[in-house]
Amino acid sequence: MTGAGRPARPPGAVIRWRAGAARVTLSGVEEPKYRIRARHSASTVTVYQAYAPGIGGPAARSGRFPATWKRDRMTWIKPSFLWMMYRCGWGRKAGQEVVLAVEIAREGFEWALRNACLSHYDAAVHPDRAAWRRQLKQAPARVQWDPERDLRLRPLAHRSLQLGLSGAASGQYADAWTAGITDVTPLAREIHALVGAGDLDAARALLPAETPYPVPDGLLTHLRPEPAP
Repeated sequence: MTGAGRPARPPGAVIRWRAGAARVTLSGVEEPKYRIRARHSASTVTVYQAYAPGIGGPAARSGRFPATWKRDRMTWIKPSFLWMMYRCGWGRKAGQEVVLAVEIAREGFEWALRNACLSHYDAAVHPDRAAWRRQLKQAPARVQWDPERDLRLRPLAHRSLQLGLSGAASGQYADAWTAGITDVTPLAREIHALVGAGDLDAARALLPAETPYPVPDGLLTHLRPEPAP
């Protein structure tokens, strides 16, 4: 953090401050605070998770989550590769040694977002706390917007989507939406080694290409908190 509580400026970025909300400009392009960036095709979107070898290994080998994957528990998926690296410590944290790129149907991803609730109360989105609690209890998915990360895993000013799936949504994710699973642990280790050696350009060149996700009109209206004044 720099003075006045502002986040450190990422390399090559210009920080602009408006109405209390930071915007990061990379190559002259302004990055909105709340936007989904992901690797995606016409029909799928890639999200990331990390597991112990007992789950991650079989999932990567078969391209499907094994029967031991608990479908009745909430699971969090992340479209940001670098946020996943922050969460799992480049695959070095216990129980998160296998990093998976999970390709899922955009139809399922958007259904989850359409039916999701913010994981925290926000007066700009919810009429009151009681209404938010009811929505959170009933929703099959929940959303958090956490600071995106740079190659050194430092927080950036704009946010990264975290999507939590529970109940029927969790089962659908594992058994209906998933189109393929790839073990990207070797990639994570290679990028981490380059970062450690100070070769950020080479590390950046290996990152998965994540571009703005084409969000249908109104899909995120109930999931974008207003920036504080």
